[in-house]
Amino acid sequence: MTGNLYRGQAGLPFSSTLRVYEPLEAFPEEQRPAIAAAGAQAVSRAAVENAELLASLGRITRSGGDPFPTGRTDLVRVTTAPGGGTADDGADAGNEPVLLYCPSQLVLRAGLAANALVEGIHGPLAELLIPEEQRDRHQERIDLVKARDGSVRVHTRASTWGIPFSWFSLFMESDRKDVVEAAGRILTVRVWAPITDALERARYAVANLALAAPDLDMLDDLAQLTEWLELFHVSSMVELDYGAVADKVYPDESPMDIRLGIECLAEGDMTGAAAAYRRLASRWIPIRQLARAS
Repeated sequence: MTGNLYRGQAGLPFSSTLRVYEPLEAFPEEQRPAIAAAGAQAVSRAAVENAELLASLGRITRSGGDPFPTGRTDLVRVTTAPGGGTADDGADAGNEPVLLYCPSQLVLRAGLAANALVEGIHGPLAELLIPEEQRDRHQERIDLVKARDGSVRVHTRASTWGIPFSWFSLFMESDRKDVVEAAGRILTVRVWAPITDALERARYAVANLALAAPDLDMLDDLAQLTEWLELFHVSSMVELDYGAVADKVYPDESPMDIRLGIECLAEGDMTGAAAAYRRLASRWIPIRQLARAS
């Protein structure tokens, strides 16, 4: 951990992420050595987060004004499958932990983020923020990645100034979690679920919302989330990383409130559904309002 960057004190928006970690065999054979090597170089999770943030700040301030990653290096996060043990845990010698990998894929994700930004604002402002020449140059990098790797699954989704409610439907209170603290602050909270569990929960939510509240925006979000998760290996893990917003909301009962709200809608209990939504709104609307604070 370096300075205050990892603690969310760099003046940047709260950013939360949803990641999928896959076993090495889920990746194309030619990519496996590089992914395994990058994962082995990750000294700690905090070091990976710090390196990614420092790199992003460096791109913003580098000469030439090109904010896009070049793709020369790509960080890889690593976790273990549930039940994976080590000698320190008292596990049998043969019970080796199963490593799961989540590549950052910054070139692809930067392209998607730029497209979303350009589509959401007026043309002259888009050209001012990201000149067309830079976008064209980055599209060449994206084309190279796709030509090299073929069909690419993007392993990470990101959200600023709050966590989409649809993400909470993938998790339950009993899921494995890690609360990262330092100097009296919660730096982040990470929650993990096997992808099979996450998919089952997402499909349950989609089925019930489709019947009880087909016009709800969250239904479209959940349908897209389900389609995304279906792209990955059955032994994958899904991670919700709260980021610095965790210090504002944790302990957080949002997964339970989402589940109760959907159950109430399915049972026709509008009072219970409204109560669950009020709890969510009271927790997350103040966070989202920070995006417009001066």
